[in-house]
Amino acid sequence: MIVAYDPFIGAMRRLVTALVVASVLAVSAAPAATAQIGQPDIIQEHWYHSYATLTLDLNAWADDYPEIVNMFTIGQTELGRELWMLQISDWSQETKPDGAAKEVVYIDGGHHGNEHLGTELAFLVAEYHIEGWANGDQEVLDVLATTELHVLIMLNADGNDFDTRWNVNQVDLNRNYDHYWNTCPTTQPGSSAFSESETLANSIYMNEVVPHADLYITMHTGVWIMLYPWGKWPEQPSDWEMYHHIRDEVNSNISEIPIRNANQGLYPNCGTSRDYGYGVMGYPTFTFETDDEQFLLGTVEALSERLGEELDVMNYLIENVWYWRARLVVDSLEIDGGKVHLSVSNFGHASTSNATLLYFEDEDSLEFWLPGSDEPTEVTGAMDIQEIESDFNFSTPGYGFAVNATNSTVTTLDFTGAPISSGEGIWVLYYQKRAVDSSMWVGEAVNESAVELKAGESSMLPAPSMLLVFLAFALATINGRNGKSED
Repeated sequence: MIVAYDPFIGAMRRLVTALVVASVLAVSAAPAATAQIGQPDIIQEHWYHSYATLTLDLNAWADDYPEIVNMFTIGQTELGRELWMLQISDWSQETKPDGAAKEVVYIDGGHHGNEHLGTELAFLVAEYHIEGWANGDQEVLDVLATTELHVLIMLNADGNDFDTRWNVNQVDLNRNYDHYWNTCPTTQPGSSAFSESETLANSIYMNEVVPHADLYITMHTGVWIMLYPWGKWPEQPSDWEMYHHIRDEVNSNISEIPIRNANQGLYPNCGTSRDYGYGVMGYPTFTFETDDEQFLLGTVEALSERLGEELDVMNYLIENVWYWRARLVVDSLEIDGGKVHLSVSNFGHASTSNATLLYFEDEDSLEFWLPGSDEPTEVTGAMDIQEIESDFNFSTPGYGFAVNATNSTVTTLDFTGAPISSGEGIWVLYYQKRAVDSSMWVGEAVNESAVELKAGESSMLPAPSMLLVFLAFALATINGRNGKSED
């Protein structure tokens, strides 16, 4: 049964909490004059954020640290509160020091307004990296030089201030996403997928700003556990190797927190942001549930201590984000007449089921050859890889291949129909980041030092730097099965 929120009861709860927290503060040192505007440190450590105090704290960060903090709104709640997004990175560097694109981590908190510890964990992750950068912490400096953090701390700001699970329309926002929406026993999923302004704004940000995220974690409170897909099914997800590796590493070295499939670890749940992130966007995703030992709107134990172990787990996931996908490297590519003998290693902790080579005759060509093709495929702005599957099948030997996590493979691809015998041209490794069908595709130029003719004559590949503009144009038009591509 759903009980409507009573403002009088809410006010009384806040009064009781204020008295409890006041008793804590009475024996604490007075806040320093330099404490932040929104909540002095001593209060912030014991008092959960309201929308107003969160807004003040985030604005203070944006004002004080413009070198690493971008703050803006991605939409509004049903009652018109702003949905504040923080983007945290070393913005003096657009890419990693080696010129590669930075990894992207997406974090949100506060789907359920009364799950305050989850919201505070999202806040602490942002705080750890901002203060670490300000204090010159080398580990944090290294992370922000190579990674972008996108943090939406309080999605359900209306529910947060009402201290209720639901949004103002009495909808459970974490059942309102367009992944098997309303197909599990559930309460209050909304009138349709993305019927609520909060979840719609979150999904738009996922699709338009971070479609290529390398990690997505959504923060909740209830049972001390980390959940990975699926919520709808008890079966392990396609990328079980990656999830099991993370589970084993965390449990062995950091925390004993249970890490399980959501359906088995909690209960059947559909329409969640976690399963939308994995099943539709192709992210590696977790629901991070802190336990529910929270007292109304305050805590006697300091939050940084209360959630210290959880923060350690988050830091591990962020610092190792490079590994949460397939990372293929061509060890050798030998051209033998019309055959290409390929040796590939996977340095990531995710498998890829779909990988192949593309061959361009030169850097000015707008056509490429696929294994098994008798004629080239023209690069077009609307081409989908599914359109060429009548001639190309990843599961057929000689056409494509798979590589398990932290493993290698040797395969032979059939390029008898392509003009490769000269040893000249451009080879591009083309594969999905993870095993899940929704995962994004990447195209990476093969290093010329790995390519050779069987006769021993080295091929004359252009240097990768000469290909950047060309490949960006060519590969951006080659869409994955979910319509997304990354070069």
